[in-house]
Amino acid sequence: MSATKVGVVGVGAMGRNHARVYSEMPNVELVGVADMFASNASQAARRYGGADYTDYRKMLDEQHPQAVSVAVPTGDHLEVALEVAQRGIHLLIEKPIAFDVAEARQIIQICADCGVVLAVGHVERFNPAVIELKQRLLQGELGRIFQVDARRQSPFPARVRDVGVVVDLAVHDLDLMRYVTDAEFTRVFAETQRQIHSTHEDLLTALFRLSNGAVGTLSVNWLTPAKVREMRVLGERGMFHVDYITQDLYFYENGTTAGEWDALRQLRGMSEGRMIRHVVNKREPLRAELESFLRAVNGAPVAVSGEDGLKAVMLAQAIITSSVKEQVVKL
Repeated sequence: MSATKVGVVGVGAMGRNHARVYSEMPNVELVGVADMFASNASQAARRYGGADYTDYRKMLDEQHPQAVSVAVPTGDHLEVALEVAQRGIHLLIEKPIAFDVAEARQIIQICADCGVVLAVGHVERFNPAVIELKQRLLQGELGRIFQVDARRQSPFPARVRDVGVVVDLAVHDLDLMRYVTDAEFTRVFAETQRQIHSTHEDLLTALFRLSNGAVGTLSVNWLTPAKVREMRVLGERGMFHVDYITQDLYFYENGTTAGEWDALRQLRGMSEGRMIRHVVNKREPLRAELESFLRAVNGAPVAVSGEDGLKAVMLAQAIITSSVKEQVVKL
């Protein structure tokens, strides 16, 4: 079987990892990398293979990749997607799919018109702990879901200039909340602040209602000295806790209160049960994501579609609207 020819447009912090993973995959040939900064392109090419370019259009025309990863700044996604799709090349766009809803819809339409696969790089969907959580929720191990609580906090990243934490970071958890609960958002109220970023918000606290009746909370910032990436899902049988960084999944079960005084049981409510650390087969989520993308290029279903990416951006815009207008936004 001939190798699938791939390229990477944008080999900064994230794009370099795409190039690395492609270079390690069997039956895949990294034919080119492109970046507006010549040093980024040449370093990636020397390390991972392929030709280096500062003009991604030239790379597409000379190397003829069958599929590319697009890891340029969010504001450039629409332009690059147009050029890639019109050449009949399949593409995976790093999250968020676009700068706003209008551009996201244009990208989806362009790819549909050109008949190319469009995948969106919501890489946390491929985190083994998230996949394990999703399966256990589908099997009904938690029962009814009461609340979903997510935290994504870290120091300020020098790489981000064109968007704030809502579009850059919160879209991860907005997508994951939809994914693990199989529910849609019905309303949102949010507060944002700008403390150190020169132009965009760097702190978010948001409250949601989901279509399954559950409530959701989200805390995101670039102000925390320790990196935090976690989600808790609370339900009638206990609580799941996912640590995205360590890929650990814990379940805190509700204990029984049989035999206790009625008055004491009323005071305590839910009692503490066992804490179970589930076995998770750990692997790099980006590798799983790119493998899924290339399977889609060969006819398999797309794991994270353009529509998924659009919904995440729609929710991000609703959060910003809520914060600016200081009111609940119904979805």
